[in-house]
Amino acid sequence: MHVSITRTTLRGKTYRCKLLRETYVDEQGKVQKRTLANLSALDDPAIELLRGHLAGQTFVTAEQALRIDRSRIHGPVLAVLRAFGHLGIPRLVSSTASRERDLVCAMIAARIIEPHTRLATTRWWHTTTLAEHYGVADAGVDELYAAMDWLLRRQRRIQGKLAKRLLADADTVLYDLTSTWFEGSTCNLARFGYSRDRKRGKRQLNFGLLCDRLGRPVSVSVHPGNVSDARTLMSEVRRLTQQFSLKRVVLVGDRGMIVQAHIDALREHHDFDWITAIKSGTIRRLQRDGWIDPADRASLVEMTHPDFPGERLLVCRNAALARRRAHKREALLQATERALQEVGDAVERGTLQGASEIGIRVGERIHRHKMKKHFVYEITDRSFTFHRNRASILKEQGLDGLYVIRTSLSAQQMSAADCVRAYKSLCGVERAFRTLKTTHLQVRPIHHRRSDRVTAHLFLCMLAYYVEWHMREAWRPITFADTELRSEAAKRDPVAPAKRSASADNKAHTALLEDGTAAHSFDTLLQHLGTLTQNRCRVDGTGVAFDLDTQPDALQGTALSLLDDIQNLSRRSE
Repeated sequence: MHVSITRTTLRGKTYRCKLLRETYVDEQGKVQKRTLANLSALDDPAIELLRGHLAGQTFVTAEQALRIDRSRIHGPVLAVLRAFGHLGIPRLVSSTASRERDLVCAMIAARIIEPHTRLATTRWWHTTTLAEHYGVADAGVDELYAAMDWLLRRQRRIQGKLAKRLLADADTVLYDLTSTWFEGSTCNLARFGYSRDRKRGKRQLNFGLLCDRLGRPVSVSVHPGNVSDARTLMSEVRRLTQQFSLKRVVLVGDRGMIVQAHIDALREHHDFDWITAIKSGTIRRLQRDGWIDPADRASLVEMTHPDFPGERLLVCRNAALARRRAHKREALLQATERALQEVGDAVERGTLQGASEIGIRVGERIHRHKMKKHFVYEITDRSFTFHRNRASILKEQGLDGLYVIRTSLSAQQMSAADCVRAYKSLCGVERAFRTLKTTHLQVRPIHHRRSDRVTAHLFLCMLAYYVEWHMREAWRPITFADTELRSEAAKRDPVAPAKRSASADNKAHTALLEDGTAAHSFDTLLQHLGTLTQNRCRVDGTGVAFDLDTQPDALQGTALSLLDDIQNLSRRSE
């Protein structure tokens, strides 16, 4: 028996017939054919199955014939490796291929996808295609540590390559310092100091980031936990001139970083300019001496002052910030009044007596919200009275929303508005710190005992952030990020708070993109890419095995294709 397909044309229309036919030999010995059934109602796949069966083939279900031996996460690895390729990360680490370079690149990728300790990393990356891609599936913890030591020896060279990529003469350079707590006490970098994380009772270390004006990291420096911000600055100045060979730089730092002693030293380097801010005590003095008019509501006023020779002072008034500070101060004042009133009620009831005892209770309450300077009080053995210090409150109100930027740049070199924008671009370093410490890369907690390993760990995290910065920028169209933020920056009032664009507001309120699909964060997008797997399939009874990748959906395809535009990000951002 066999299946025959015939076509008949009748009155200009073609009819297709599927017939089950049988071939036989008649009594005269001639080969004849006869039709056993009309199969035209069956679709083509069913016909092909019937043909195979008539030909002697054996059919089984897919579950009976095909077995999936393992599935490994592939999508996030594919995304990071694509970013690596466009950014030239392997050649940045080393121009020569080596086992150490493969281990370092694998650790950088692992830090972006799923940050773990070194031991956990050697367990985790077997669940992905990362270890097989770099050929490091057999690597142990000791080999990873050896690769970190190798990376540390190359740190100066790698940072020089980044500086050549990202910095140019007369460019703006951002620098800031932060701290992170330390697990253990054997590392000589771990010291007790001012904790920006409010982590009491923990030793810490400080590390500084030097970034280009877009917030992309160029270098990282590690310092003991009790080193102040300002003490680290001049080493970065020497790095810019000696290691990176930059002839002219505009250094941007906050008011605690670029202090007067450093400015005096920078004046000797005629190739350095600076943008920073002056401290609140100096602002109060300028206001008291009449240089700053409290009644002037202009958002940006430029002036010079004899105490700042060769510099411009840019007086900025942020009305929205002033309102927020006034509201917060009033709330703290009212909370302090309620706490002090409880003390007064206890004194009136007679349950609290004695000037010393009353004073102790008042001290506990008045320091709770740091509002002591705004209250006047009187204590005796049997009484306690208090009221607000109106003069102190009015004096502080005059500084609400007010800050003053100082710069050595002339108006011809940079306008006042651009100087304010440059100073506010320090938020790019803050964003880097936030990503490194909390939201994704998770520098902390640090468990390494040796200071060189700590430095290598932070350098590895910095390289991971360099890649992640570009991935986040590339994925702006499909995440909650504002795609118009940079392009609109030059048109906005530099002092006023930045406002999200209408498209970003719409994404924030609806959690949807313009095409109606879901908007993602960087983390959830990586998790969604995690559903792209590489599956090892085996055909039973044949010994045939092959890898089969999951086909990307529309969002995954878009995410991967957007990474191909990483090379153009810098040009667009500028």
